[in-house]
Amino acid sequence: MSSGHRGSIDYPFLLLSILLIAVGLFMIASAGGPSGYAEFGDAYYSLKHQLIFGFLPGIAAIIFFSRLPYQWWRKWAWELLLVSIVLLVLVFIPGIGSEFGTSRSWISIGGSFSIQPSEIVKLTFLFYLAAWLERRGSGVKDVSAGLVPFVTVLGVIMMLMILQPDVGTMMVIALMSLAVYFVAGAPWSHLSMLCSGGMILLAVLIATASYRLERFTAFLNPERDPLGIGYHINQALIAIGSGGFFGLGYGHSVQKFQYLPEAVSDSIFAVMAEELGFFFSVPLIFLFALLFWRGLKIAARTKDGFGRYLVIGIVTWITFQAFINIGSMLGVMPMTGVPLPLVSYGGTSLAITMGAIGVVLNVSRYAKL
Repeated sequence: MSSGHRGSIDYPFLLLSILLIAVGLFMIASAGGPSGYAEFGDAYYSLKHQLIFGFLPGIAAIIFFSRLPYQWWRKWAWELLLVSIVLLVLVFIPGIGSEFGTSRSWISIGGSFSIQPSEIVKLTFLFYLAAWLERRGSGVKDVSAGLVPFVTVLGVIMMLMILQPDVGTMMVIALMSLAVYFVAGAPWSHLSMLCSGGMILLAVLIATASYRLERFTAFLNPERDPLGIGYHINQALIAIGSGGFFGLGYGHSVQKFQYLPEAVSDSIFAVMAEELGFFFSVPLIFLFALLFWRGLKIAARTKDGFGRYLVIGIVTWITFQAFINIGSMLGVMPMTGVPLPLVSYGGTSLAITMGAIGVVLNVSRYAKL
């Protein structure tokens, strides 16, 4: 069960994570001011909420996961798959699940507190997938022993997310799973079929839901309906363009004053670019790229498949989700509604992502020096 000598955690990976979390809290303090004051009479409501329900649980999660040997999760893989499915089913139960916008993706606790199960499923499902792929070994190359079971179990998770619907998070989980499947040795022919099938599924999902079709149309032609479906992307582009190279100054965003939708969550990168400009926004993107690169180095030094797949899955999840979010703000991808990991407002997202960072740090303890 042991993966070898236990050493110290990978401090560069921890430092990169801390920097991203600090940027998030710094920007939430600014971006959340207008909406916090308008809705709750407190300009720092979003920051306080993020600290209490995201950052503090995240600190506990990162300590717990970084200290508990990651091999422990291997023996609970099947149970974690069941947990993933149950969490996604709970959102459909009246009195438990709650709606936000067009999605029924939340579980309400006590009326004043809610969690987003799909964020938790990113980690619980990854534990299962990493353990399953390690057990399969070279069998992952086989259609009946590798491809069919992989598609079946991933398909169940994706279908439950489509029903919510939460296509943005579904895409992140699918990309994360494909990355782990690829590293485990899946042949290119299987990956090509899965990617082709994924593109067809995405096209069907866009064509069969009017709001998704409108979002896609707005992506192709943002100027077509600037006060309707194109409003969000247009306001994001105005914010980013207004920032120029050096920004308007911290706290001086105009768009966050009820112009830019979801300024403190999905659109926080646009507020950041408006206030701090190009010379801050580009280094933020590099921070995510460096986190991915450092994660690959940890994975390359990890002796066992389970630990390697966990690290690949987590850094793929964080960085791909970051680039999906930033890409949608820049108009190079359709709007998906996924938050910017470690940066956007959202307690469940921050706490779970910090827990995932703890897993990577624990794997790094056992990696070859």
